[in-house]
Amino acid sequence: MLVRRAFLIGTILLGLLGYGITPSTAATTATISVSTAIGRQDGSVATVEGYVVGQPTAASTVIRSNFTADTALALADSASQTSTGSMLYVQIPSTFRTQYGLQSNPGLVGTKIAVTGTLTPYFTPHAGLKNPTAFTGAGGSDPGDPGDYYAAATGKSGAALKAALHTIISNQTKLTYDQVWTALKDTDQDPANSNNVILLYSGRSQSKSSNGSGADDWNREHVWAKSHGDFGTTTGPGTDVHHLRPEDVSVNAARGNLDFDNGGTTVAQCPGCTADADSFDPRPAVRGDVARMIFYMAVRYEGDDGFANLEPNDSVNNGTAPYIGRLSVLKAWSAADPPDAFEKRRNQVIFDTWQHNRNPFIDHPEWVTSIWP
Repeated sequence: MLVRRAFLIGTILLGLLGYGITPSTAATTATISVSTAIGRQDGSVATVEGYVVGQPTAASTVIRSNFTADTALALADSASQTSTGSMLYVQIPSTFRTQYGLQSNPGLVGTKIAVTGTLTPYFTPHAGLKNPTAFTGAGGSDPGDPGDYYAAATGKSGAALKAALHTIISNQTKLTYDQVWTALKDTDQDPANSNNVILLYSGRSQSKSSNGSGADDWNREHVWAKSHGDFGTTTGPGTDVHHLRPEDVSVNAARGNLDFDNGGTTVAQCPGCTADADSFDPRPAVRGDVARMIFYMAVRYEGDDGFANLEPNDSVNNGTAPYIGRLSVLKAWSAADPPDAFEKRRNQVIFDTWQHNRNPFIDHPEWVTSIWP
């Protein structure tokens, strides 16, 4: 009986092979990385897993915002990748554009997906994947909550959460004030032009090399004004790039050491910004960014490292006291302007390359109201 069954199975398989049908191996095909796919442009079919980093528009150009089409995306092994040579360009057929096209789904940037298709140049001669047959969410998001980084904060709220986060993010590499120049050229790089940085308040894309003290240069803006707590540019809060950003020299001067609040009159060279005698109101697109930087500083610097205990309050005109306001407005800004791809990438670059700590309120915006209800 066993011999007869073996004979029948063998006959069936031979028959299938005779008609050009082979047993499927799709279920055993291993998922490969983007770097492996880039080195295997041989026309083979593979499933590639990586992070969505933007939309390719030419062989050496990938845009990360203001997407123009749903026809292609770029994958990388890290969501903070900015070198196009380390990206795989993926063709998006019409059947997948509604779900995976970036013009329709800009929030996909920073998420991990898996794509099955043919490894062959796309936007020739760039490494690519064409004629995909499947797109799936691979799970995870980068930047985002990196594994167990926040494990000690899990399940906590209020003061206990703040204390746990303080311990976690205090484990960092500290930069000198000179090193901040180099760091900002990396953390605030324009996704559409690797030679430029994006200025925080004004939103202008400006050459990385135009940093300095001239009228049209950019310099190092302390979002938590360095006079609020009187820490200056000392290594520590004065050099923490989680709150230092590139800004036009004159706009930086206009902000000065003002607290944050709604309203005021127009600020020159800063579209969307307003200010009055006691407060500054940045453009709407970065109000949440500003708020989350303030919240980071309040958790990171608690007075146990030789510096002042920094805290937000609901006042303005805080002067040199270690406070900054207005807390109620900052909370509203954080809720109205959630973290975007640029802010998430910046957090990841600081973690990967510079300070090796994170802003928890970018990864978990919901923690703002847990600590400051």
